[in-house]
Amino acid sequence: MTRNTLEHHLAQLILAHFKEIIREPGVIFWGIVFPIMMALGLGIAFTKKPDLVRTVAVIGNNVDSSRGDTDIAELLKPLTDQFPLTRNDQDEFSLKIPDEQLGNMTYIFTPKSWDEAMLLLKRGRINLILENRDDQIYYHFDPMNPEAQLLYLKLSQIQGGEPIQSDISAARIEPLTVTGTRYIDFLIPGLIAMGVMMSCMWGLSYGIIDKRSKKLLRRMIATPMRKSNFLISLITVRLGMNIVESLLLFLFAFIFFDISIQGDLIALLVVFIAGNVAFSGIAIFISSRTANNEIGNGLINAVVLPMMVLSGIFFSYHNFPDWAVSVIEKLPLTLLADQIRGIFIEGSGIPDILLPSVILAVIGISLFSVGLKIFRWY
Repeated sequence: MTRNTLEHHLAQLILAHFKEIIREPGVIFWGIVFPIMMALGLGIAFTKKPDLVRTVAVIGNNVDSSRGDTDIAELLKPLTDQFPLTRNDQDEFSLKIPDEQLGNMTYIFTPKSWDEAMLLLKRGRINLILENRDDQIYYHFDPMNPEAQLLYLKLSQIQGGEPIQSDISAARIEPLTVTGTRYIDFLIPGLIAMGVMMSCMWGLSYGIIDKRSKKLLRRMIATPMRKSNFLISLITVRLGMNIVESLLLFLFAFIFFDISIQGDLIALLVVFIAGNVAFSGIAIFISSRTANNEIGNGLINAVVLPMMVLSGIFFSYHNFPDWAVSVIEKLPLTLLADQIRGIFIEGSGIPDILLPSVILAVIGISLFSVGLKIFRWY
């Protein structure tokens, strides 16, 4: 066979594979259009905003959520000479620091009790607490949280490198290293929730699509079995594996980071099962028709990637614009991560997780039922 013939065969093979790809609209969409849509969405979410807004809780001798505007105004008095302090409608004060190079920074100072401030800190809605104690300012934050460190440094050096108050010796830093306030306490529950999602989506969806593409499902349907039993068995095995994986992750965090569960263990089991039901139903639904692995990868990524970025696994989703938060809060992974996190670091119980667990279960059962009806076995 001549060299020209070999080159011709290679060219024909390349052309044939190219035509095979472009004849699948799904491949074009998930390979080209969907990444562009993801880039557009994340670009909007993370594009530099005119003002970077951060909330700081203020605790004082007489500060509470009903009164405290006088204490806050007195506390921030050294800043008012250089930057205007604006009183908001909800007994809060805002301080805008202009910066043409790094972007404007707006601080929202809100009076809170210690318990209220700690709850907001655990949920990732604030990173810094100011306490006015014995006419001195104390900064409370997790020293392992880079954003909290940056917030402290920028706030304490607003006036030409001087701390927020005129007497530098009055500044006090009290690191928050107790369980529930560290970044690792925020991260581990999120990783458990993400592990449930990833295991169900890839373990169930991709496995079913792969079996369909290899004609194994056609052989299974030829056996005397109920169709629903086949899918339920897959879900049951996946649930068992998720329990083992989550336990191993928790034991690792318990040994190396002293992570503890402050809430109800029964509530944790309920929400964990509800999360598995939800993502198992989603997995069955999106894998119910296609036999193309590339389209299957795109479908799975369409579910996994947005929630992995948006649902508050690695950082609080309250960093997104307000219009986005109202949507993110309703995502299945957000519901699961928030409830697991609440049990771990806020001491949540059955009443707290009941409604989100029911919502997750309804999502899973509904999509499982629809997926079973439209399921292709060949």
